[in-house]
Amino acid sequence: MTTRGKIVIGLLLVLAAYFGINKLVSSGAVFQKAETQSVLLNSIELPTQSGGSRTNLAVPLAPLPGATPAEKGTPVTWEVMAWNSQMGAMLANGGPRSTEGSAMAANGIDMQIVRQDDVAKMQADLVKNALDLQNNPNTPGLIVSIMGDGLPAFSAVQQQLEKAGTGLQILPYSPGKSFGEDKLMGPKEWLDNPKAAQGKTIACYLRDGDQNIALKWCADNGLKVNPDETTYDPEAVNFMAASDFLVAAEKYILGKPEQRLKVVKGRSTGVSVDVVADAVATWTPGDVNIAKQKGGLVNIVSTKDYSNQMPNIMVTTKRWYQAHEKEVQGIITALAVAGDQVKSHPEALQRAADISSEVYGDKDKPGAYWLRYYKGVSEADRTGEVVELGGSKAFNFADNLTLFGLDNGGTNIYASVYKTFGDVQSKLYPKELPSYVPLDQMLDLSILKKLQQQYKGKTIAPAEQQQFAADDEIRQRVSRRAWNIEFETGRSAFTPAAEQDLNRLFDDLVVAGRLKVAVHGHTDNVGAPASNQQLSEQRALAVKSWLEQKSRSSFPDGRVQVYAHGALEPVAANTTEDGRAKNRRVEIVLGN
Repeated sequence: MTTRGKIVIGLLLVLAAYFGINKLVSSGAVFQKAETQSVLLNSIELPTQSGGSRTNLAVPLAPLPGATPAEKGTPVTWEVMAWNSQMGAMLANGGPRSTEGSAMAANGIDMQIVRQDDVAKMQADLVKNALDLQNNPNTPGLIVSIMGDGLPAFSAVQQQLEKAGTGLQILPYSPGKSFGEDKLMGPKEWLDNPKAAQGKTIACYLRDGDQNIALKWCADNGLKVNPDETTYDPEAVNFMAASDFLVAAEKYILGKPEQRLKVVKGRSTGVSVDVVADAVATWTPGDVNIAKQKGGLVNIVSTKDYSNQMPNIMVTTKRWYQAHEKEVQGIITALAVAGDQVKSHPEALQRAADISSEVYGDKDKPGAYWLRYYKGVSEADRTGEVVELGGSKAFNFADNLTLFGLDNGGTNIYASVYKTFGDVQSKLYPKELPSYVPLDQMLDLSILKKLQQQYKGKTIAPAEQQQFAADDEIRQRVSRRAWNIEFETGRSAFTPAAEQDLNRLFDDLVVAGRLKVAVHGHTDNVGAPASNQQLSEQRALAVKSWLEQKSRSSFPDGRVQVYAHGALEPVAANTTEDGRAKNRRVEIVLGN
């Protein structure tokens, strides 16, 4: 055997040994326009996981991957957007193509990573790959990464895949998530007065993750949204369609007006008006471009607040997945190893950033650029306003157990995310998305469970857990909205009809995992003031207890706070039954 051969084998053995030690020691479819009236969406909350402190276990620094393509293993193509949530995956691959000494190569994978920012092109490529695999099973497989909350809309491609004799399949592992870089940027006054957004226009790529951030913020603050991007409703928040997240930022920067037909309550007024992008829903580098080229916008809300909204979800076809379960396990293993490295060692993170620069191909954005905005920074924009830019997190194995609800009976966070935003998009765009593929038709956790069982009883690197202090009140409010949760008359017991609203509240709150939850109880003025005060407290406590009993992992100690107001803060006159019914309410406030 040659000296080089011995070196290569040695590197592979080191990686294999590292994985064992690491686990032992630590671990479009084209949418037609919607001709509908502006919609007031139900409040959209989010699932609870990470964002806070992490107990550090020693994760040994593994040898960094080489730069020479390994040129062996099962070939597979992975299409990705320019998104820092893939930082661990970049290290796992070693380069645009799996390199010698990389975790992918060590697990028998020859992966080619290709940048693709066009979601419709991803859908078309999956259909083509399905047909190619049908004709030749040896065709390299295709995996695409999308925003997890955008998968319901993405699943519209299912009909085309079914014609090709297959369907969508999720790889049961996420390489990471957005943690701040995806955001709604708007005028500063929207922070203190969300109602100022009424009649304004947000530029974004429609029916995907960034629009979902804006939709959630609107729903949480009781703002109607206009689902028709070709009209203007002065009583709602409007949207301006962009072909991708960078073009969305550009529409604000250039300030070019678009002519719209003015509508009121879904009816045309016959009047045309010019509208410009007043705000933008985008992600890095879109937010950086806005700050550096124009400025004037601040972060209204981001995935640092809605911290579980946007995991990076990898999808492929059932045809490839079912024929390559060994390779799927190898990919997960490689991502798990590299995720711990990126989270634990600056050297590994720096190398991953350099690989990201090579994959994404922007000549003006070296590795230092992607590293800076992976971590997230505060910078002054062109107007001198300080704004937060960037922010993502890599996942390890334990983070994925938490995400998919496999950590000691935890909540399947991603299931809540998927249902929450699938329902939102289906309600807002019933013609384009009358339904979406049920998650259990695409997600099979058996491979992840198999790996979990393999390391059962052994110490693995822990997942990140958000910590809440019980006496730490909300200082910066993100949203406030009343929920019509029905109680039995004069009691704190829920009626049978309340169950649906409580479950919706639960799914919503699970997505906003980093935010504290304040439950405010209110009553009408019937009865003695002292009794009403006590009843409002008991009802707020009932909501708190219900949430905590349903999921301790999503509602740990200190996250939910209770406030009682009795009849002191009516929102309607108590002189009518309708007014009294409006005053008997529970309000949910989210904030930091």
